[in-house]
Amino acid sequence: MNDHRDRDPDGRARQSRPRDELGRPLPYGSVGVEPVSEEPLPPAETIAAATALLEQGRPFSAHEVYEVRWKSCPQAERAMWQGLAQVCVALTHQARGNHRGARRLLERAILQLSAYRATAGPTYGLDLDDVISDARAEILGVR
Repeated sequence: MNDHRDRDPDGRARQSRPRDELGRPLPYGSVGVEPVSEEPLPPAETIAAATALLEQGRPFSAHEVYEVRWKSCPQAERAMWQGLAQVCVALTHQARGNHRGARRLLERAILQLSAYRATAGPTYGLDLDDVISDARAEILGVR
């Protein structure tokens, strides 16, 4: 095992370095943004937490909130939560100036969200068409 990497008691890599609002690691000892919980939240709380983080300019953290939900949700809902996480990663790439990466992640997110929308599964108050439209506007400049 590599001792200079942060690891949990089970040996899984954990990053204890502080991070900026876009998820970039900062030097040890720097003040970064508050990390998000690695515990899954119920659907409505997940959406509320991610929305608040997006409003704070923290799309990377919003992605982490959605990712925790995606990895713990019922199989039938995975495409929605994964798509929402991918939208946030696309927004992170856009904010970091990686426009090509943003477009690619947006394409993946749209595929996931569109596939989920076709199942008529629960969206917990989200309008997936609006999510897709808003993400396209933010990343591509089109509705």
